[in-house]
Amino acid sequence: MTTRRNLTAAELANSIGDGAFLVTSALYFARIVGLSAPEIGFGLTLGWAVGAVAGVPLGHLADRRGPRGVAITLAAATAVGVASFLFVRSFALFVLAACLYGTAQTGQSAARQALLAGLVAPEERTGVRAVLQSTRNGGLAIGAALGGLALHLGTREAYLAVFAVDAVSFLAAALVLSRLPAVAAVTRTHGPRLAVLRDRPYAVVTLINTVMLLYMPLLSLVVPLWIAQRTTAPTWLVSALLVLNTVSVLLLQVRVARRVKGLADATRSVRLAGLIMLAACAVFALSGFGAWAWLFLLVAGGLQVAGEMLLSSGSWEIGFGLAPADKQGQYQGFFGIAPAMARMLGPAVLTTLIIGWGAAGWLIVGVIFVTAGAVMAPAVRWAERTRLLEGPQPQAVADHENA
Repeated sequence: MTTRRNLTAAELANSIGDGAFLVTSALYFARIVGLSAPEIGFGLTLGWAVGAVAGVPLGHLADRRGPRGVAITLAAATAVGVASFLFVRSFALFVLAACLYGTAQTGQSAARQALLAGLVAPEERTGVRAVLQSTRNGGLAIGAALGGLALHLGTREAYLAVFAVDAVSFLAAALVLSRLPAVAAVTRTHGPRLAVLRDRPYAVVTLINTVMLLYMPLLSLVVPLWIAQRTTAPTWLVSALLVLNTVSVLLLQVRVARRVKGLADATRSVRLAGLIMLAACAVFALSGFGAWAWLFLLVAGGLQVAGEMLLSSGSWEIGFGLAPADKQGQYQGFFGIAPAMARMLGPAVLTTLIIGWGAAGWLIVGVIFVTAGAVMAPAVRWAERTRLLEGPQPQAVADHENA
């Protein structure tokens, strides 16, 4: 229980920083640093792209050196990345800071997933991951509130104070992670060094998960634009939908995840998520017609978060379950590319389809979700067959980290 409490405390500290950054970063870079919108977009996109590429080797480093020490180091590096934004005065320095921040964040995520895999029994990982996700939502809300205060004050000092709190939150996460037990570092593995890059079934599973994760920009970008441009609903419904999403995940994610016990359950969960996402898209499309837009939007928001929770529970089980025990770090680093790619590609794809094509665009997006959910099961079975064909892996020789 102490291990779980420390994992939860580290997630809370980390997510408070993330929430503050998400709310304030764009306006800080524009108003305080003086960057243009294209410069901000390019710099952050490049930073996350570099982070996505670095995720696999940093995950491999966590396998070879021990995930606890690497997670602590990268949490501290994230704090340095956030703090470096306070001293940025040019576009070039902004890009460097964004690359440091994105790399540290992505690598930290891979190392922490490997740490979780090493500390928690396989049958309990999805449940623990659900607790962490619920905690993350609570932390994001706290961080967003801090960021909202800075936005309200609108002064340079307020922005700097929030970024300083953001950096401190990652240092606090590093401190909490240091209290966790050491996990064995793998000193000899089966197969090539970066085996995940040659694992085609796992790459296909990750690609399918990327498609499913295109829901991520919906509430933050597409739905607000849809409400403002295509419906008669009041714009404050954007906040109501965000609250509905956050509270639902906070209260129900653990309960949903309890039903997932193994890869068969996980693929069923993803398939059901695709069907519910299709229903959500259809109801969102209906909100563009008539005076009942507000009701359709709330129903669609409820369906969307139900699909989100089912997808999360299934994908966590799949990501852990298909990864070899001695390569969890690099495999989690690769699986972590999915949300990064969804954040990069989602805004352009979804705004083109939905804002450009209206109700028809919503239905196309829904079909994409249900198709991806349906093909996850055969992809996972393919991955399972390749592991059986490879036969049992030799026992890894492991040395514990120095405490």
